[in-house]
Amino acid sequence: MMNLKSGAPFWVVKNGLTLSYPRLRENIQCDTLVVGAGISGALIADQLARAGIGVCVIDQREAGWGSTSASTALLQYEIDTEMQDLCKQFGVNDGVLAYKSCEAAIASLGALAENLGGIDFQSMQSLYFASRWYHKHRLENEAELRLSHGFKLEVLDRSALRARFGIDKPVGLLSAVAAEIDPYQLTHKLLARVVSLSGRVHARTELGGFESVRGGVLARTESGLTIKCKNLILASGYEAQKWLDQRVASNRSSYAFVSEPMPDELGSLQDTLVWESARPYIYMRRTGDERLLVGGEDDSLDIALRRDLQVERKAARLVKRVKALFPKLDLKVAFAWAGTFAETSDGLPFFGPHAQYGPRVHFAMAYGGNGMVYSLIGAELLRDKLLGKIHPCEKLFSFARLDRH
Repeated sequence: MMNLKSGAPFWVVKNGLTLSYPRLRENIQCDTLVVGAGISGALIADQLARAGIGVCVIDQREAGWGSTSASTALLQYEIDTEMQDLCKQFGVNDGVLAYKSCEAAIASLGALAENLGGIDFQSMQSLYFASRWYHKHRLENEAELRLSHGFKLEVLDRSALRARFGIDKPVGLLSAVAAEIDPYQLTHKLLARVVSLSGRVHARTELGGFESVRGGVLARTESGLTIKCKNLILASGYEAQKWLDQRVASNRSSYAFVSEPMPDELGSLQDTLVWESARPYIYMRRTGDERLLVGGEDDSLDIALRRDLQVERKAARLVKRVKALFPKLDLKVAFAWAGTFAETSDGLPFFGPHAQYGPRVHFAMAYGGNGMVYSLIGAELLRDKLLGKIHPCEKLFSFARLDRH
């Protein structure tokens, strides 16, 4: 089992062990087996259960206890790869499709949170600023492209950026569509609904292997139990890569902290997510109880013990960088942590079958800085695929695009 996080992730501290699901103790059959009870697996299982597809979810940990608990949960249509670069790589239609799909997913997540109730969700705006003077032209080109395709966006020059946000940088792009959410709450609300729709959820149940059989897939747990299913979906985050011989992403570590509550002190950060054009970038958002959550300082560490030793130092560096942007903020770190994540070379996710296996084994790899938005799109995509429909993003988010690089 990979150690996916270090320190004290805020969502677990805030919510505690919301609900513990039982370990699987018998051989079973189901229509679809979803491996992974984090936010990706929960969104997928919910989509399938509501479509009338029988589903079982297993996870080697407690539900939501892996990378989901370490997520900073900024919801943006903007992804790590700018739209202008996607358009150059895949063509304008696909570049715009990726961004438009992410934009629509934010509204879908908001509607989902409202329908489920009891979830900390807040609509926001997103400010993307040029970290250095030589990024100015690049961001202006990005803004022109997005505006030409109907995105709601305001371009702030240096004086406007300083006047409205107190940030002294060359230019900023202010997007009207963004949000923030508690990913741990959403995961547990979704899984509870899956169970209410006659689905099954089993924690502390590790997948040991699987093989294609007539009519489906036979999965085996590490304890020797079998699960016969028509379709298998591997939604175990970064750990899903172990089932592929082909390397499709690189694991990295990201660091974050959340401040002590700062009532009436956040100013423009009260309704704005902030991130920058440098790579790796720093990003920040408020929480429902008026703390500031800050993430960044990504590195290539993929060894848990080495990552653990970096948390305190990285949190201190993040504080220093925030204070450089907002000198008047009185930041006091309450909790700091790190988590493992994966990134693809083009910043896009992978959803669907891989040539290594048959058409009944699907991967849900919501890799990148916009993982939760990708997970919602992927859940709808996989639902459509199992129902015999074609989702607009099916080809772009498939492994087939690797042949286009």
